[in-house]
Amino acid sequence: MPPKQRKIAIMGYRSVGKSSLSIQFVEGQFVDSYDPTIENTFVKSTKVNNQEYELKLVDTAGQDEYSILPTQYSMDIHGYVLVYSIASPKSFEIIQIIYDKLLDVTGKVHVPVVLVGNKKDLHMDRVITQEEGKKLADSWKAVFLEASAKQNECVADIFHTMLVEIEKANGNTVQENNKCSIS
Repeated sequence: MPPKQRKIAIMGYRSVGKSSLSIQFVEGQFVDSYDPTIENTFVKSTKVNNQEYELKLVDTAGQDEYSILPTQYSMDIHGYVLVYSIASPKSFEIIQIIYDKLLDVTGKVHVPVVLVGNKKDLHMDRVITQEEGKKLADSWKAVFLEASAKQNECVADIFHTMLVEIEKANGNTVQENNKCSIS
């Protein structure tokens, strides 16, 4: 059986760790240096529930409240990983604006989304509680995870969960075995 092709966009405010999560997942390393991303695409093969996938991760430029979502983010994209930093109230606010714009641009009531509170390792700097993240994800009917790209905590789970959510959106039943999601 050929692998299923899936395209996932990773979106969020500046410096929340979108590229760090992508690189950690694809290459297994943490990149500390920060160059604002214009847009990168990473490709990785992975397996979820005995199904092979070829993932294309579109690591987008950081968005803010004034960003116009390019229409290519609504075409051929199967799911969205929306990232905020647990240490940045601004990034949490922006992620809600991005989500609303996504629904506008896609014209859908529901799109497969995994909401990620990144930088879990910065627990001393935490300003957004797990409860706040979970509450927001619930209001979107999305899955909520907290992760640390730096410590490679729950990084693979983000993308595996995203694939499960995409399958569910396509009407396929999928077994979930995720120890990172916060329910």
